[in-house]
Amino acid sequence: MIDTHEIGRELNFEYVHQSWPADPAVLRPIRDEVDRWLRPLELDPDTRGDLVYAVSEAATNAVEHAYRPPSRDSVVELSFWTEHSTLCIEVVDHGAWKAPASGELGRGRGIQMMHRLAESVLIHYDDRGTRVLLRHPLNGPLSGRPGRDVAGGQR
Repeated sequence: MIDTHEIGRELNFEYVHQSWPADPAVLRPIRDEVDRWLRPLELDPDTRGDLVYAVSEAATNAVEHAYRPPSRDSVVELSFWTEHSTLCIEVVDHGAWKAPASGELGRGRGIQMMHRLAESVLIHYDDRGTRVLLRHPLNGPLSGRPGRDVAGGQR
């Protein structure tokens, strides 16, 4: 029998997945949870804050744009994992894509902000929903465990 926990320690990676209802009231708890996931990693406070903000932008887009109208089944999923010296956070929804609107005063800059705050931003959408993958280098080896195992893009 293979001990997957031992393999994870040897390869130095982490994985967490959590789902929230697609409701504006969960955006603060999402930010708090992402910050908790990132705290054990060797990231300076500004970088950690930038990544929390980038995830918040993706989650906000999912909550505000993916589900029209929202239903009891509308969710925002976050997955967090590390790959050697790279942090990956994916924000997923199962709604419909809405192209970013131009000209809406003070709005529509979430995707631009994500690109400025994370080293890499990949957005994929299809009839199953939208996936926003944020990738950012880690400064050094992992120094702890980001969270417990629990059970996104401009729409």
